[in-house]
Amino acid sequence: MPEASSPFQRPESRFSPDTTRRRDDMRGRVALVTGVGRRRGIGSAICRSLAARGADIVLSHWKAHDREMPWATDEEEPEILVEELRAAGVWAESIELDLSLPESPKHLLDTAEDRLGRPSILVNNAAHSTRDGYESLDAETLDAHYAVNVRATVLLSVLFARRFEAGSGGRIVNFTSGQSLGPMTGELAYAASKGAIEAFTRTLAAEVGHKGITVNAVNPGPTDTGWMSKEVRREISPKFPPGRIGQPEDAARLVAFLASDEAQWITGQVIHSEGGFLRE
Repeated sequence: MPEASSPFQRPESRFSPDTTRRRDDMRGRVALVTGVGRRRGIGSAICRSLAARGADIVLSHWKAHDREMPWATDEEEPEILVEELRAAGVWAESIELDLSLPESPKHLLDTAEDRLGRPSILVNNAAHSTRDGYESLDAETLDAHYAVNVRATVLLSVLFARRFEAGSGGRIVNFTSGQSLGPMTGELAYAASKGAIEAFTRTLAAEVGHKGITVNAVNPGPTDTGWMSKEVRREISPKFPPGRIGQPEDAARLVAFLASDEAQWITGQVIHSEGGFLRE
């Protein structure tokens, strides 16, 4: 990709100029998406969906976390995704950092702004999740979930809101997991931390609406991002009325809509986009 004289000069784009700006057109906007470690994940799908609408992308990842996960991962996946996004005609940058550290949210926003400009879209996709239950849950497990799922999301959101000055078009999209719809046995710490995000989403939306920022949360339901075994697919497939399991692109389309001008009147909502998933 040729070097530009300014970090804010856009590359030659595949998006043709249009005298009538579409309401889903995101050209000239910067989106910050966390938790983009795998090209098959929801975070990667979100990046592609926003880039397809013209948004420049800053993505964060933490390879040490992905190495501990049961799914196979390629160490270079974030870098490969960045090149893919650039080839689509937008600016894209990746930042590796540990969101469990209290100073990481500020550092992430500072770096994103320095590289591509101040973000107007924030997608809090990063999450920490391990199995537990009432017999094994301890303080260390709780703290690990709190640090990423709650503290990092909250700090990124409020710092984003403080810096946002446009007066309209600010978008924050958080992620939940349907814990308010039914029990998530064996995942007490995860369910508790994600439940906190639902409450935070509604209250922050009320606080920052006057700045032109909407705040919503998405529950994508069970999504096949590579973690599902054949047994799990076989068990849950009948619970989806459309006859298929959720894919990362399903969540990404909803996030892109919430980030667009079309969704300017939607805020403080927790949207359960699960393909009609039957919990009983």
